[in-house]
Amino acid sequence: RHRCPHKPTRIYDNGQQPCLTTEYVEKYPKYSNISPPRSLKPKQEYQVHRGKMEGITTFKSDYLPYDIVKRPFRIQEEHKPKTGEIELGTTYQKDYNAHKIQPVTLVRPLERKHTTGGKLDTIPTYQDDYRSWEVQRRETSKVEHIYHPPTAKFGNSTTFQDDFVPRELNPRQSFKPPCVAKLSDVPFDGTTSHRTSYVAHQPEPKFVRSKEDYKPSIQPFEDLTTHRNDFKGLPGQLAKSCKPENAKVRSSGHFNGVTEFQDRFQPWLVSLCEVRKTKEYIPPPGNMDFNSTSHLDYVKHAISPAVPIRPVSNGIRTNAPFQGNTTTKEDFKAWGSCRQEITKKQQEIPKPTGKFYDLTTFRSHYIPHQIIPAQSFKPVHAIVLNSSPFQDETMYHTEYTPKKPEICPANYLSPPGYVYVNTDSHGHKFFRQLTPEFSETNSNPISKEVAVVS
Repeated sequence: RHRCPHKPTRIYDNGQQPCLTTEYVEKYPKYSNISPPRSLKPKQEYQVHRGKMEGITTFKSDYLPYDIVKRPFRIQEEHKPKTGEIELGTTYQKDYNAHKIQPVTLVRPLERKHTTGGKLDTIPTYQDDYRSWEVQRRETSKVEHIYHPPTAKFGNSTTFQDDFVPRELNPRQSFKPPCVAKLSDVPFDGTTSHRTSYVAHQPEPKFVRSKEDYKPSIQPFEDLTTHRNDFKGLPGQLAKSCKPENAKVRSSGHFNGVTEFQDRFQPWLVSLCEVRKTKEYIPPPGNMDFNSTSHLDYVKHAISPAVPIRPVSNGIRTNAPFQGNTTTKEDFKAWGSCRQEITKKQQEIPKPTGKFYDLTTFRSHYIPHQIIPAQSFKPVHAIVLNSSPFQDETMYHTEYTPKKPEICPANYLSPPGYVYVNTDSHGHKFFRQLTPEFSETNSNPISKEVAVVS
């Protein structure tokens, strides 16, 4: 039931919480001189009503005060125990008749002694009592009927043979025209509009474009980018490794090399695996052309390899100011923008020129009255002191027995009276308690294993 006060370290397992350290966070320099862009969005502020609030409510106008009477305090009566003895007799004790009960004797089977000197009679009771009877086979009372086929011819006719009158079949004449192609005597005219209007022309020879020779540029190749131009290597410290130390857990006890597997293992004869012979490689006949279109048309350029721009690991910091000029800042110029005016339509109705008569019916009929502030009927929050002493006696206060507070041994780095055993994957250390317990024959202390998690 011990609740560990330490957080789990997970020495051997991967932690569930993700690591927030990245290469960008470690190598990114912080700049404090550049302020963030200012927002041009108007502020949405709440406009407070500037009129005066009237503090009279319906509760203050309709509330009637009542006289507050203090609740009387009830004095608890003192407990007085009754005199005399308590009669502990019950109806069960009066009506119950005691009986003398003897101890139950154990019913065990008689001990049988198995003798091996006598001869065993193997004839069972079934074989001894059973007598075989001579039973004769019962003759069947079934009459045998032997089938004899009739010699006379079967001359009974059916109703179909009696009612059917054979008639000659007269096939119906077909009026379908014969499917035979009629040949024409006129010779076939094979002239078409394409043959009459087509004029044959001699095809021109195919145009073959001559292959142009590649002419390399005289100017050197410009491989300078905005990142290489603006980026300056800044010195920085190497990232510290967050990998925990690979601490080996070793035991002080001597290892016995004999295992259960070595004792019970029986060596088996293992046959060697059959080696499969590989087929000899026969190269194809003829010479192979390794030239490709990319290999033939490729022109090699004399370009120096790009120098990697890396931050200086062990360098000295410079006090030079940061060059914050970029191509965007140099080319981009802020324009003076102003808010566009609202396009309003011209008023067709002319504005009045005379004085405005602002007298309303409310102002003409209103009669001002003097405001009388409402009286507060809230009771006064006053504490009435009592002269009688406060009864602070409770069952816990009277029956409590103070005990010595015990300190959990897991709060110590090395608990006194314990020996270190091992550490699990969650980072909890297990200890073994040494308690001096003496026996009658041996006076040496006995060590007892108790798990103490820290």
